[in-house]
Amino acid sequence: MSVVGIDFGNLQSKIAVARNRGIDVICNEVSNRATPSLVSFGNKTRYLGEAAKTQEISNFKNTVASLKRLAGRSYHDKEIQEIEKHYINADLVDEKGQVAVKVQYLNEERVFTSTQLIAMYFTKLKDITFAELKIPVSDVVISVPGWFSDIQRRSILDAAEIAGLNCLRLFNDTTAAALGYGITKTDLPEDKDKPRNVVFVDIGHSCYGVTIVSFVKGQLTVKSTAYDRHLGGRNFDQLLVDHFAEVFKEKYKIDIKSNQKALFRLRTGVEKLKKVLSANTQAPLNVESIMNDVDVSAIISRQEFEELSQHLIDRIEAPLAQALQDSGLALEDIHSVEVVGGSTRIPAVKEKISKFFGQELKYTLNQDEAVARGCALQCAVLSPVFKVREFSVQDITSYPIKITWEKIPEIPDEESELLVYPKSNAIPSTKILTFYRKQPFDIEAYYAESDKTPTHISPWISKFSIKQVEPTENGDLSIIKVKSRLNVHGILSVENAHVVEEVIKEEKEEVSESQQMDTDAKPDEASKPAVKKVKKLVKKGDLPVVSVHGGLDKTAIIHCKELEAQMIASDKLVADTETQKNALEEYIYDIRSKIESIYSEFVNPADKEGFTNLLNENENWLYDEGEDSTKSVYMEKLDQLKKYGVPIYDRYREAEELPKAEKSLRDSISSFILNATSNEERFAHIPEEEKKSIVDKATQISAWLNEKLAAQAKIPKYQSPVITSREILKEREDLVHFASPILSKPKPKPEPKPEEIPVPESTSENKNTEAPKSGETTNEDPKKEQNPVDEDIKMDIDS
Repeated sequence: MSVVGIDFGNLQSKIAVARNRGIDVICNEVSNRATPSLVSFGNKTRYLGEAAKTQEISNFKNTVASLKRLAGRSYHDKEIQEIEKHYINADLVDEKGQVAVKVQYLNEERVFTSTQLIAMYFTKLKDITFAELKIPVSDVVISVPGWFSDIQRRSILDAAEIAGLNCLRLFNDTTAAALGYGITKTDLPEDKDKPRNVVFVDIGHSCYGVTIVSFVKGQLTVKSTAYDRHLGGRNFDQLLVDHFAEVFKEKYKIDIKSNQKALFRLRTGVEKLKKVLSANTQAPLNVESIMNDVDVSAIISRQEFEELSQHLIDRIEAPLAQALQDSGLALEDIHSVEVVGGSTRIPAVKEKISKFFGQELKYTLNQDEAVARGCALQCAVLSPVFKVREFSVQDITSYPIKITWEKIPEIPDEESELLVYPKSNAIPSTKILTFYRKQPFDIEAYYAESDKTPTHISPWISKFSIKQVEPTENGDLSIIKVKSRLNVHGILSVENAHVVEEVIKEEKEEVSESQQMDTDAKPDEASKPAVKKVKKLVKKGDLPVVSVHGGLDKTAIIHCKELEAQMIASDKLVADTETQKNALEEYIYDIRSKIESIYSEFVNPADKEGFTNLLNENENWLYDEGEDSTKSVYMEKLDQLKKYGVPIYDRYREAEELPKAEKSLRDSISSFILNATSNEERFAHIPEEEKKSIVDKATQISAWLNEKLAAQAKIPKYQSPVITSREILKEREDLVHFASPILSKPKPKPEPKPEEIPVPESTSENKNTEAPKSGETTNEDPKKEQNPVDEDIKMDIDS
């Protein structure tokens, strides 16, 4: 089973896996550790990840970036219209309340929602992981920004399900980095009253987050979080784009912003320039043929860049101060400050953070891969098949959530809303709400501070309908318990609702000794135990709950799954067709060049011209009407060419292999004849007739070989060979199997020399009555020393 963590980034994503007792960040098909977060659409197929990156300029209107910023958004969302629209080249449209893109796919206009786009990209990440692990990929943990709302989180979960991934947890990115830090530390304090407080600052491509975490041994607790949702690396890039657009307008008299492709080329160039400025005091910018065949160049210093971006750098401090205030800690309580994210490499940014906390920044974690590694660790903790050191994670919600409902006449002074989950409420968390109703009712969840959420159109989260509510037997209001939960994903749900009823039970109380000794009490009453009536709530029955939320329903998810499966199958067919087309093209070029060179002697002159014409015809067809043909046609064309080409190749290969096979056989023949006719002692024990059989066999094979080779020498090389290397090697194998057992026969062991065994003197009754048997010896010498055992026996007889 796979254990995978995905850092889903706005610019690019990383995949980490738990294996070999560690966490590895894996590479994609072009050996990059980060995969571009892009989806592109063509006339034949989709392009995902690295393949989409190559389409950004040539197919920029059908290439979609900023997938993460589109998740769960409405087309009419203020942030989509005012900000995100400028970072996406494709046309944005409204699709049943969701933001979607309108693109040209398979030569027709198609609309895909943000959830579908993310699912397509997750499919690519899944394929990359499978190619590395060689096992099915299912369980994953995916990172999201902590500021993601309920509907945005649902969009990511729906996309994962469509892609066939089982998301065990949506993990806040800064919390993931904190887990990667804490689980590897062996010196964390054990006293919960004296935790280690660490600040994690993450500035990525599109957003900026600060989290303060308290660590004790085996546990992390998020104290506070603060964000600037619109501050990231792309903002610094945009500053440079605007700056150089003005420079080039004055210097080269071209308007970069009037040309989308030119604007994209410039944005790519300034991304590289910004990285150079992080390590150098100045950096050049060169873009060839940016537009109108004009090459542009410029140079900028780090000081100029910092002056241009000063208003962005000034925004660094606000989230730091907010997080510190919400945590209830002072600056002296902060143990260290860890920074992750690519944009934290900007020197002015690092200086601003360090100055605020009054201490040097720490770089314990890999700035680019810390979140992916933390997600993989969390997946390993949650997975039942992976053993990891216990480490609990206590995260918090970023937005307060309230529950509202309609009042009823029976309770005129009843409140109509309740703040159930305040800001920084722990997740996961469960709350039980009590209602008094006699008929079905609805409750709705809203963000209590709608102006601070990323979805400004509506603060609404979800609606829950409690069904089959009835009055009590007396016609009174029933008591309804509703169990709500903020789960590990940070998503609100109502797990169940049930009816309870008040039951009065009598409980016996033991009478104390003082009561028994009470003289005023009657004797019979004093001996009786006291009875206490207690009201208890007893669960009576579950109630069905119907929920409505911003995510996709099951029917829509099934439809999206089927559509994704169709597109995957179509992509595979196109890829296989392209592979077959390339194979045909490669074969034409390869065989045509070789029949004029190394294959020339092996081509029948009568067939050469016809074969060459056939190759040329197929080449012309390939670049004309065969440009968009099918896989089967390419295979048929290739098979037709191979009918001519394969025999030529076989004859060429035989000419190469035949001398090697001949030498191998002749060496074996010589070796076996030499050994069979040798006078060496190691072969002396082998019968002569068997040695002769080896010589005869070898001589016979040698004559066969000479005859075949002589016949082969008489025919031209373009004819089928008289003898093949395989036949020669088969004869050698037969010779080896025949001769080796004979020559490797072991020498027989020499027979042991007979020893003289003394025989005891026999009695007069049986003396000389039996002749000695063959192989036995007799002791006729009376002077010869007798066996002492036999002598003892004789002595016993005489006695």
